[in-house]
Amino acid sequence: MRGIDFSSWQGVLSTLAGLVLITLLGVGIRLLVMQTLQQRRERENRQINERLRTLMAAYKTLGGSFTGELGVDPTHLRDLRQRAHEEGIAEPGSDRARRIRDAVEAALSDILLLGTDEQVRLAARAASELAQGRAVHTHELVISLRDFVREALDLAPVPADLEIPRQGPTRPAGSGGGSGKGRNEGDAKGGRTGGGGGGMGAGMGGLGVGAGAALGAGHAAGEDEAGAR
Repeated sequence: MRGIDFSSWQGVLSTLAGLVLITLLGVGIRLLVMQTLQQRRERENRQINERLRTLMAAYKTLGGSFTGELGVDPTHLRDLRQRAHEEGIAEPGSDRARRIRDAVEAALSDILLLGTDEQVRLAARAASELAQGRAVHTHELVISLRDFVREALDLAPVPADLEIPRQGPTRPAGSGGGSGKGRNEGDAKGGRTGGGGGGMGAGMGGLGVGAGAALGAGHAAGEDEAGAR
């Protein structure tokens, strides 16, 4: 065999050193390739997970309701107030419609960025209808998102014979708890302030009583000295 010399110790050592060097180079190249592939796979997994997380959040926003008003009202609160002023009716006190519209617009923006071709088309159509001031229903987009997420998670598709009610945007929770908490904290602070004021008043009353007693004693001593003279 050419390149392999066993005729002397020097030849054997040089041959073994060459074999070790070639082996180390091969192992190093293999480790480098494996590390590169692993980093690429991890990056792809992170991207897939982030995409799934975003689309699942969009699904919950667009399809979290099964009852009530399932459409998205594109009217702004200032338009509602202007309309109420023109018609002479009471102004709307709740901004639930505005919060629903804002949440739906954010979800549509996420879908336009990370959705499939079908989802992007549906989201673009919904966004156009919102921009034109027409009410929007998101049921078709919700179905597309649901099918995509189940397929990405290796879940069985929803049975075709299963009747699922139409889905609409999630209704945001009311914000009455925060104001109640603020009122409770204000009452507690007022009680502590009142208690402090009462203590100060009691202290001032005690000081007045002590001063009066001292003045009375001084006056009595003065009368005794006058009588003695």
